[in-house]
Amino acid sequence: MKSKSVERDLSPEKTKAILDGAMQEFLENGYAAARIDKIAVAAGVSKATIYRRFPDKETLFIELVQQLACEKELFNPNHLLSAQGDVASFLKSFANMMLTHVADDPQSLTFLRIIIGESGRFPQLARAFVQNIEKPMLQAMTHYLGSHPELELPDPEVAARAFMGTLIHFVLLRDVLHSGDIVPIERDRLVDQLVKLIIK
Repeated sequence: MKSKSVERDLSPEKTKAILDGAMQEFLENGYAAARIDKIAVAAGVSKATIYRRFPDKETLFIELVQQLACEKELFNPNHLLSAQGDVASFLKSFANMMLTHVADDPQSLTFLRIIIGESGRFPQLARAFVQNIEKPMLQAMTHYLGSHPELELPDPEVAARAFMGTLIHFVLLRDVLHSGDIVPIERDRLVDQLVKLIIK
């Protein structure tokens, strides 16, 4: 039988405190420089409590990626799978939602910068992001486009990759590389013409 202290250690509240503390530490110091002892202080728990749940820093980081996939509307594919109504209107709404949410969510944007910046030394972190966020979103968009035969798309997956890839490229230039002014394009123009490429 578990003791009360162990039960408290395993509580959802402490798990959330650890994840919140880890997010704070990763955002402030990046992945490589992040320290478990600082996460423990921020979470108000012991290092032993953290290691009871997460055997290493990588496991903790991947858990945060999975949390983002569940909690952030930007990374949730369900609105693609349950979309109703006019295709053009939905695609425009989705594109604008994606571009707006990135600009309005500095936490997710900083987290994305960390993943990109650390991917050379820690490719498993980037792979976790792709597996938990990029892949489900791409699959959902492929399914959505494929469920509309009136579009007469010869390859819905290629169309989905072109659509999502264009939006991601815009975000990378504008928000990650701070270079939107070097190769400028109006967001509304980009979205309108991108949708027209899909809906001929």
